[in-house]
Amino acid sequence: MERIVEVVPEAGLHARPASKFVQTANRFDSEITVGRADGDDTVSASSMLAVTGLNIEHGERVRITAEGDDAEAALDELEALLTTPVEEDDESEAGDDA
Repeated sequence: MERIVEVVPEAGLHARPASKFVQTANRFDSEITVGRADGDDTVSASSMLAVTGLNIEHGERVRITAEGDDAEAALDELEALLTTPVEEDDESEAGDDA
């Protein structure tokens, strides 16, 4: 199974969104990979270093693939993460420096 998803969080697949993505992927038994939608290079979604190494930015499209008994559930959760803005980052950036 695979899904093509546009990355919504402003940080792309870096920092907090990447951490949540990897933690979520690791909760499933399926083998999950992620890569650019228009490329052939994919990496394991269970590796923070590999995921952040893709340098996926806000607005880019990614292909998420999953193979296993819980593949559909994994894709549903990972898609939801990538299509939801990260509010915590917005709040920390909106704080005043005074």
